[in-house]
Amino acid sequence: MKRTANLISLIISASMFISALSSCGGGNTVSSTEPPISGTETSTSAVQTTSAPEVTEQGTADAHISVDGTKFVVGGKEIWLSGGNTPWYDWNDFSGRMNDEKWEQTFEMLEADHINCTRIWINCDGKSIVNVKSSGHFNYMNDEHFEDLDRLFDMAARHKVYVMATLLSFDHFKNKDWQAVLSSKETCDEYAENYVKPFCERYADNDYVFAIDIMNEPDWVYENDECGKISWDNISYLFGKCADTIHKTCNKLVTVGTGIIKYNSDKYEGNKVSDAYLKELTGLDGAYLDFYSVHYYDWQMPWFGFPFDKSPEEFGLVYDRPCMIGETSNDNEKKFRMTLPEIYKSMYDNGWNGLLVWMEPRKDEEQIWYRYDLTREATNAQYEYIPEKIDPLGAWKEDVSAERF
Repeated sequence: MKRTANLISLIISASMFISALSSCGGGNTVSSTEPPISGTETSTSAVQTTSAPEVTEQGTADAHISVDGTKFVVGGKEIWLSGGNTPWYDWNDFSGRMNDEKWEQTFEMLEADHINCTRIWINCDGKSIVNVKSSGHFNYMNDEHFEDLDRLFDMAARHKVYVMATLLSFDHFKNKDWQAVLSSKETCDEYAENYVKPFCERYADNDYVFAIDIMNEPDWVYENDECGKISWDNISYLFGKCADTIHKTCNKLVTVGTGIIKYNSDKYEGNKVSDAYLKELTGLDGAYLDFYSVHYYDWQMPWFGFPFDKSPEEFGLVYDRPCMIGETSNDNEKKFRMTLPEIYKSMYDNGWNGLLVWMEPRKDEEQIWYRYDLTREATNAQYEYIPEKIDPLGAWKEDVSAERF
């Protein structure tokens, strides 16, 4: 349904008043020549266990998403993640300068269009958020970072939209100080202890922070000169250490947003985020991913095929856990030869567990995310197709779109 600028302005003003009262890259494949990672070994600690979601007599349940085999489940029911990427509004938003009005407007729109999940880069390249020394050792964190995230994740919970929080990107490693973080186990461990663990502790009770994406497209840290061409042993040690820290601190699900299937599959260069590889590098029981979240763009088609009309296994993933496409175009009907609604539907039919399309931020009032009209059409169609999988807990009112827009 068509929005009007005046109505959106009225909605935003009302929501802000109520709130006040209540309170990517690419490159050519190059073989790495870096030596295996060295440093101090870390010890394991007791794995924290979490109970299953509690269902009341009325049939409601908490909103925590867990994994059951190859499915995401909440309250004992399957949930299919139908969503997008709202990666940032102003790069490194959450450094003490978060635009609350724009993020509130974003969550209003997502909820209204039955988007149950969004991926947000809560830390785009480290600047003004997490500071590391030239040696790679942890230096300090901006306290306002968590204060901004408190408000962001509160919005997510109020609007019943799950967040996949991305903690790092290849963009960090264009800086030599961040490249140094990957130079030893000691510096990797410091990052996990001083940033990842406090994040987990702070948001452990917010079910709508459902997953942690340890790094966006690490492929380019391995392949690209500007990111250091760092070996997979070094990169994946960090993944294993962070995954273990997350699993032992909270019940958030863990993934890595691999840029191409090539590094997430034994069909090509080997699965650099497999359980076996992460555990071999770290010796830690919690060093594993709960689900796979590979990215896909049309330039990959000649080498790796097309994922949207086939199963995860046919595309090249080991289908022993949920698999999703965590980032792809929302406007590529010509090259994909499928409309976006057809892609969402086909992925569900072929056994994928979710799709998050990419949306660049815009600055106009009518559409704050690039081609949101296309995303809206697809997610509303997907809700019509499988409403019980998009909103298994009945968290949204049936007439939310009509009420708001």
